[in-house]
Amino acid sequence: MLFAALVTGLSLLPSIAVEQELPVDFRLNETVIAIPAGPGKQSVLQTTLFRPNGAGPFPLLIINHGKESGDPRKQPRERFIFMATAFVKRGYAVLVPMRRGFADSSGAYADHGCNMTANGYAQASDVHDTIEFARRQRWADPERIVVAGQSYGGLATIALGTRAVPGVRGLINFAGGLRDDGERCDWRAQLVQAFANYGAANKIPSLWMYGVNDSLFGPALVARMHAAFERAGGSARLVEFGAFKRDAHGMVASRDGARIWWRETARFLEQIGMPTRETVAVADAPSVPRTDFARVDDIDAVPYLGENGRAAYREYLHKLTPRAFAVSPSGAWCWAEEGEDPHARALAACARSSGQPCQLYSVDDYVVWQDKLAASASTATGGAGTGSL
Repeated sequence: MLFAALVTGLSLLPSIAVEQELPVDFRLNETVIAIPAGPGKQSVLQTTLFRPNGAGPFPLLIINHGKESGDPRKQPRERFIFMATAFVKRGYAVLVPMRRGFADSSGAYADHGCNMTANGYAQASDVHDTIEFARRQRWADPERIVVAGQSYGGLATIALGTRAVPGVRGLINFAGGLRDDGERCDWRAQLVQAFANYGAANKIPSLWMYGVNDSLFGPALVARMHAAFERAGGSARLVEFGAFKRDAHGMVASRDGARIWWRETARFLEQIGMPTRETVAVADAPSVPRTDFARVDDIDAVPYLGENGRAAYREYLHKLTPRAFAVSPSGAWCWAEEGEDPHARALAACARSSGQPCQLYSVDDYVVWQDKLAASASTATGGAGTGSL
């Protein structure tokens, strides 16, 4: 099966190694908590919490993640750092729960095969448990909650809307759906039927956002899903935006996605009585200072690289921003693009393939190299590398 919640170039390295390299964000008071979930509350959901300074109570946003291909336990902890930052600035607390069977959450991943309706309901159960937990916390306003989800998390979010969940005023579906490429699975028809089923029992208004170049859910399928939902009685406003980079499916997890999603999201939040004005000062994320070492497109200036490494850097120059390229005196290299913290991802992968320290050479469209490693190594003749992340 292929379930997509992918950001372009995200995570070809083992998830645990990435996680160890990503510190919590002090600007957003980021912490990782455990939320009881499942039958008898015997499982725990690894959940990221962001919140403003102070005791609250704060209005609450819950963001639900998608599923990458492969073993869900190898999927890293999701943070949706760019969306979380936008909402903390507006006074919200933000929860990002990893559902059962994902990352370091306990319990078994629920897989109902081609039954898309059942898959959505199974995932929504963990979202409901998260809401119940949050409403008991002093820092959360139990009557001002909005729930959002991307890809599989979007399907789960709309499935949640079949319940009249106390405190939840609205739902936001970013590229929601589920794909199953198994034999004898007409997953598109199953998705349309799932949204029809959810629409028939819908109790919470929703905003849907899909891009025309979504690699999984194209405009024709989106139109069918939305029409089925509304014909069955559901309340949803569909916003179809244009092409976003190479694939609109990962728009909400991109640094540049806010220019697409915030305007319509703010309009929806106002309609359901949720705050939209910035009230909290959040410091800018630390940046890597540019240097005058060389032009970013001067491939011959990049230290330590052999022939393969220079070919990789040439390819890197066509990658999406945010991006980062790291090198080592051993000749190892790695680039990362899009997603959260490409700097750390590039450095982590480079370090694992090298017996020596790695350093960033360039970030986005400029060089940050400071020649710190030059004294500890001679120029490598090989082309060791790890590829893209």
